[in-house]
Amino acid sequence: MEPESAIETETISAGGADVPALGFGTARLTGEQCRRAVERALEVGYRHVDTAQLYENEAAVGDAIEASDVPREDVFVVTKVHRDNAAAADVVDSTRASLERLGLETVDLLLLHAPSRRAPLEETIDAMNELQADGLVQHVGVSNFSVDLLERAIDCSSTPIVTNQVKYHPYHHQDELLEYCVENDVCLTAYSPLAEGAVPGDDRLAEIGEPYGKSAAQVALRWLFQQPMVAAIPKAATRAHLEANADVFDFELDAEEMDAVTAAGGGRWSRLAAKLGLR
Repeated sequence: MEPESAIETETISAGGADVPALGFGTARLTGEQCRRAVERALEVGYRHVDTAQLYENEAAVGDAIEASDVPREDVFVVTKVHRDNAAAADVVDSTRASLERLGLETVDLLLLHAPSRRAPLEETIDAMNELQADGLVQHVGVSNFSVDLLERAIDCSSTPIVTNQVKYHPYHHQDELLEYCVENDVCLTAYSPLAEGAVPGDDRLAEIGEPYGKSAAQVALRWLFQQPMVAAIPKAATRAHLEANADVFDFELDAEEMDAVTAAGGGRWSRLAAKLGLR
């Protein structure tokens, strides 16, 4: 039986995939701590879980998914090929090893974790496409790619590049990349969306959230989710923080408030909104 505490969230449609906008990030979580955190996230209602070969926690993530009452098909699972495994044979072998650690027959989304010098990008993407053809991977994408590299990845892939996962938060902007993603049907997945703990202490964001009864962290996440094609994967260790990070879909920042959050990082939301064709 599925848990009753499913949260209200949104979905990003990109490249033929439906990506839950709110995901749970697991970077720097390992072992039992990781397993418990993922179990808790699934209980709260998260349906997008992000891991990677680099994190050395795929087994813990897999154990949590197996132990959960949430049906496997309801969980959007993402893992990433280490850039040291970018050669074709290594892509295939390491992904098979990831699936074994996860205890899954397929992952919903496989990313190349970062640009690599170990092999030409075309070789890496081709191997990822082959894994798709074999049914081991449903969708492919990249991480930490610039606009130019993302364009190359799109050009050399026989299937859509669903996402580019990059650092994105109120103090670290991605205007050019977001504009490109919107124009090319690519989801921009924001990691470190709370600036590794810096956002919760921001009085400027807290003041914006006061009329809504929301915290600075919730304002920052709402700012991300109000942007087109943006998903986010905040990390949280406690149930209270998991629930707070998910409680961001019942209010909306106005244009002035969006500008104020953007200004925290020296940008202007109104300028980006105009480029994106938003009113």
